[in-house]
Amino acid sequence: MIQIDIGALVALMGIPSAITAFCFWLIERRIQKRDKQKDAEEKERAKKDAEREKAREDLQLLTIQATNAAIALGEATARAVQRIPDAHCNGDMHAALEYASKVKHDQKDFLAKQGIQAILD
Repeated sequence: MIQIDIGALVALMGIPSAITAFCFWLIERRIQKRDKQKDAEEKERAKKDAEREKAREDLQLLTIQATNAAIALGEATARAVQRIPDAHCNGDMHAALEYASKVKHDQKDFLAKQGIQAILD
């Protein structure tokens, strides 16, 4: 029979354990690397989403300002036409002016209410 001393036996038994531990260490490093990469991608995605949301807010603000400008221009034009003696404005002009004024005030009230709610939330 082959005689193996205890030191050699321990060394032989330790080799597979060491190899297994090394393999698990490599796998853990890969997982950590992948997690770091996913975190970086998530931060980049969140940054782009925030930029997109800011652009959307800016577009909404510009749209509201353009609507207000169009209403103001329409009101000014209608009032100027009303002052022309030969224009013969009918009821449609007066109704349109009232409607434009109502819409403008409704929009202003809505935006004020939304602003107050945003402050309180």
